[in-house]
Amino acid sequence: MPPTKKKTRRRRTLRQIIGGVRRRARRAAGRVRRVWRRSLQLQVVTSTLVISVTVVAVLGVFLFQEINDNVINGRTSAALYEALNDRTQIAAALTQKQPEDAKAADNGKKRTQDPLDQVLNSIAGVSENAPRMRYELLVLNPAQPGRSRAVGNVEPADIPVPLREYLTNAVEAHKYDTTRSWLTSVTVNGEPRPTLATGTIVTVPENTTYRSYELYHFFPLTQEGEMLSSVRQVLIVVGVGLVLLLAAIAYLVARQVVTPVRLARQAAERLAAGKLDERLKVRGEDDLARLATSFNEMAANLALKIHQLEELSQVQRQFVSDVSHELRTPLTTVRMAADLLYDAREDFDPMAARSAELMQAQLERFESMLADLLEISRYDAGAATLDLDSTDVRDVVLRAIADSEALAERHSTRFELRLPNEPCMAEIDSRRVERILRNLLFNAIEHGEGKDIVVSVGADRDAVAVAVRDHGVGLKAGEDNMVFDRFWRADPSRARTIGGTGLGLAISREDATLHGGWLQAWGQPGDGSQFRLTLPRTAGADLKGSPLSLVPPEVEMRRTWRGHMTPVLSPATGELHEDVV
Repeated sequence: MPPTKKKTRRRRTLRQIIGGVRRRARRAAGRVRRVWRRSLQLQVVTSTLVISVTVVAVLGVFLFQEINDNVINGRTSAALYEALNDRTQIAAALTQKQPEDAKAADNGKKRTQDPLDQVLNSIAGVSENAPRMRYELLVLNPAQPGRSRAVGNVEPADIPVPLREYLTNAVEAHKYDTTRSWLTSVTVNGEPRPTLATGTIVTVPENTTYRSYELYHFFPLTQEGEMLSSVRQVLIVVGVGLVLLLAAIAYLVARQVVTPVRLARQAAERLAAGKLDERLKVRGEDDLARLATSFNEMAANLALKIHQLEELSQVQRQFVSDVSHELRTPLTTVRMAADLLYDAREDFDPMAARSAELMQAQLERFESMLADLLEISRYDAGAATLDLDSTDVRDVVLRAIADSEALAERHSTRFELRLPNEPCMAEIDSRRVERILRNLLFNAIEHGEGKDIVVSVGADRDAVAVAVRDHGVGLKAGEDNMVFDRFWRADPSRARTIGGTGLGLAISREDATLHGGWLQAWGQPGDGSQFRLTLPRTAGADLKGSPLSLVPPEVEMRRTWRGHMTPVLSPATGELHEDVV
């Protein structure tokens, strides 16, 4: 395989791996967000934990800083006290008369020890009954470096530069009575050791002038560091324990409060699902107990009201059904008499003949309304069923249009069909779907004001759709849902021109819902309206979308075009016109 193809394959594999990791991370983050949003107890405990950690950390840092400052300040005070005592002893030793070793040797006298060495040996613990040395010191003679002395493993290089500069400036300014401390680090056996360094000046009279010595003490802070480390560990352990304890307390308190709320939520969900006998247990007399009591009272009142409404609705449905059935017998008799009168209308005088025609038309409308009422009563009683069969939706559309052509001709309306070339098969009840389409077509003819009606059919893998588009008066905002209400009219003052009952669109939506589909409306004043019926190809399948857009394509294109327009003021006329950007 060529190297280029190998690199391409490796890059593709790497991108796939990275993409998989990102998807898993997003899914994990999504699950965490869902758990966070749905769990009040988790939110309370987490918030308490975060606040507790913040408070404990701030208090721990503050407390440790105070302890550290107190320890360092106390050690500094003690170190300065010891340094001042040593300075007094060293100053007394330096002011003594120094013997000349050479003359003493010539005269045969025994060489005596330097008083400075005696004092340093005493301080260092070399002499008998001397205290054990707890620090190191350095006597620096700037004029004669060879006469400098050191006790311990310290060198002039260990002196902090700021401390050395401070004492040098003090000598030049003749400020001999000065002492300064400085925190530094001294390397002992290759390891750094925290040390408190102090510096002071020792002045010795010499003839008519004074000689200045620089005295440096190095106090190791090993014990203090170990003590502060132990304090830090104790503070961390106590802080972690306190945070965990607060989290446990928050968990228990939140559980005590959230558990009744969770039970109330579950009871409310069961109540919303129709289990009207759901109640909460009342324990105690606190706020949660009163909440449970109020919930139970609300549930009892709601169950009573629902029961009363169900009885009333049942009485109403039964009344409509009984009245509809009882009216069929007298209506049949009246229908027979009206047919006889209508057939013999040519033998009547003009007034009687016209009356026979009006009675015949109104009886047809009355029969249609009675049939619609019976159909509505079946839906209200839950007795409506489907007679499913795999059918080509295009054939159903053509049959509905054929039934509407006569009415369209009377209103000077033409149909424009937009049908796909391939069959649009779906499991539907042809009779009910054809009734839906007839109602949509009749509604479009009545409100289309004689303009063309566009009927479109679309299909995809999961659904089929039929859209009926008119170019009439349209719908106002909010009327797209009200149009399916029973006996609703956009303009109550406008008379029906085709003798509709006012139940056609309501029955159509019930038929669409019975199929598991959608019946939706769109309208805009001046642009007409469009009704879209969407049905699943397979009975019982859930709809995820529609093959056809609810908004007509030409309206959507006009909106998009206007979205790219910018109003510009014409400099010549001062009028607004649209300019493409």
